Amino acid sequence: MDLVVKGRGIHITDQIRRAAEHKLAKIERLNPRVLRLEVEIIGDLNPRTGGSHRVQVACDMARRTFRAEAWGDDVESALDQVAQRLERQISSYRGRLRARLTGRRNRLQSSRTSTDGSSTSE
Repeated sequence: MDLVVKGRGIHITDQIRRAAEHKLAKIERLNPRVLRLEVEIIGDLNPRTGGSHRVQVACDMARRTFRAEAWGDDVESALDQVAQRLERQISSYRGRLRARLTGRRNRLQSSRTSTDGSSTSE
């Protein structure tokens, strides 16, 4: 997995980079097909957003991109929120894929039993 950490209006220190790696490591365990994680940390001083730091993450996989954004008073809390949002998106995506695959499997089995010509109600 390729991790890119960018900063806008804030200097990216080694501590911030390590925190991003640590917080987003679970995403790679959830789906090992993750090709690239792009983290952008923006220092905002907008009182409307409710936080002074904004974190945007784009998770690139084959044929799919997940995006999440969060605000927080510090970078660590915003990273926590973003990681939770991405985990939820990826786990629901995997659930939809599983449902689609098991649905196909069940459909094929039921069509085989109905074409056998044997009836259980006789």
